[in-house]
Amino acid sequence: MKPGMSNNSSFRENFLAGLKDGLPICLGYLAVSFAFGIQAVESGLTVFEATMISLLNVTSAGQFAGIGIIAANGSFLEIAASQLIINLRYSLMSVAISQKIDPKLPTLKRLGIAFGMTDEIFAVSAARPGVLQPSFSLGAISISVAGWVLGTFLGAYAGQILPDRVISALGLALYGMFLAIIIPPARDSRPVLYVVLLAMFLSVLFTYAPYLRLISSGFRIIIVTLLSAGLFATISNKDSGES
Repeated sequence: MKPGMSNNSSFRENFLAGLKDGLPICLGYLAVSFAFGIQAVESGLTVFEATMISLLNVTSAGQFAGIGIIAANGSFLEIAASQLIINLRYSLMSVAISQKIDPKLPTLKRLGIAFGMTDEIFAVSAARPGVLQPSFSLGAISISVAGWVLGTFLGAYAGQILPDRVISALGLALYGMFLAIIIPPARDSRPVLYVVLLAMFLSVLFTYAPYLRLISSGFRIIIVTLLSAGLFATISNKDSGES
């Protein structure tokens, strides 16, 4: 925020401030969505389909889970249930950010802010002092979504023209992304570490155990997510109640 810049600043000033805060997010999204584009093409989607998924969803974990279910010929119910569970946090973020916007803001603009509410957009929006201006959100969301969609397009297009060996090597970026997501919080928080380890154990169990491996990949994601997160949420609530 520029010195002396108030919440009543012009549309242009707030929009440019949003672009500035959203630029690092855009660059980070390029790398992650590039990996998504490659994975989407490998799962049988076209460049156009992969790009439209990123434009209409803007959710990294949800999109990766979704194309996994699509590749496994999962049902619409599996996709819908997995997206609901994985992306439920965005509803909570939107509710929290709604406390920072003008109560008189029209519903259409509220929906626009909610559509672009990712983890990173939530962080910069929450850190914004005072009332959150829709022009700031427009700047931050537009450049971030542009990076996400462009990265997907480039990754999907590269997946069609590059040799298979190169694509396989670039596909490792997906695993690197997940490691980058889980290692820092797991290192700093023991409950998060336990949740990650339990989720890994359950994933292996549902992949190789008799009868359990017959469950489709979509419902595996749903069951593992609910069991691991639900168990430790229950334990945490009991511990906090006893302390």
